[in-house]
Amino acid sequence: MATLMRLCGLLSYVPSTQFYLVSKLSLETSRISTAFSLRSLSLRGYSMSHLPTLGIGLGFREPLRSDLFLHQQQVDFLEIVAEHYLDPPPQKQQELELLADHFPLIPHAINLSLGSAEGLNTDYLRKLATLIKQLNPPWWSEHICFTKAGGVDIGHLSPLPYTHEAVEVLCRNIEQVRRYVDVPLILENITYMVTLPGAEMTEAQFLTEVVERSDCGLLLDITNLHINAVNHNYDVGDFLSQLPLERIVQLHFVGGHWHNGVLIDSHSHSTPKEVWQLMDKVVAKVPVKGIVLERDENLPPFAELSAELEEARKIGKRYRRWD
Repeated sequence: MATLMRLCGLLSYVPSTQFYLVSKLSLETSRISTAFSLRSLSLRGYSMSHLPTLGIGLGFREPLRSDLFLHQQQVDFLEIVAEHYLDPPPQKQQELELLADHFPLIPHAINLSLGSAEGLNTDYLRKLATLIKQLNPPWWSEHICFTKAGGVDIGHLSPLPYTHEAVEVLCRNIEQVRRYVDVPLILENITYMVTLPGAEMTEAQFLTEVVERSDCGLLLDITNLHINAVNHNYDVGDFLSQLPLERIVQLHFVGGHWHNGVLIDSHSHSTPKEVWQLMDKVVAKVPVKGIVLERDENLPPFAELSAELEEARKIGKRYRRWD
């Protein structure tokens, strides 16, 4: 409730282009290369087919480290929280290098705040760009949301109004990101407790407008989709029919929990059958490149995580998305 109150108090800051500041920074000469040319075009033409298929991945959490190396063959790649490795102390830098030596790593950012009307924090963006350049991943991801407004760090993935103005702010910020990062960016849908007033389109139309205008891929969090459909009473099939399925690169999945009649995206429980069914429906239609189990809380024995990874792998094999 406290977070919700803070959010409501900040709504007056939500996108107005009069607050947006365009940063006019030149690309470093060393970055204008063949790799840049290829990557800057990599999501053009509504096709993700050139991106490598990574398979089944796991969101890395430090308590899982030992088990990961004991069961390395069960995990095709890891998704790391980018913020854990910006200006890292020696111990975290060593951890990052160890992980990179054994797994493909996909950086997943959570605090870039692409929806902030006042623009992006360039110091943060430079650090993020350095990390991504170090890892050289096939893609990286962030959320369609804002986490900062009016100079305040909200500490939460906050929804944007479904308006053309919000789309414009997102696209301008993404264009600024591309001045620093030449790796393909995929954008994730979030959960939300309140629907902001003044919508000019549906959520699905908003997501579509953002990824197509910005020319990004989509990280479809199917758990988030299920949770929003339950809490806001909409039809998942209708939602999917409005998305540009050809832009879906990666999926997230996990289980949440119920609290006072509301389904919460807590990343704290095993994946429910409804999410498995939704995964099957999406993978049947889309040649996804990766599926990531994103467990954060109430971590079970690794065998339970392995079983979920194997179930996701079977779904991919059923539709010949990988061997």
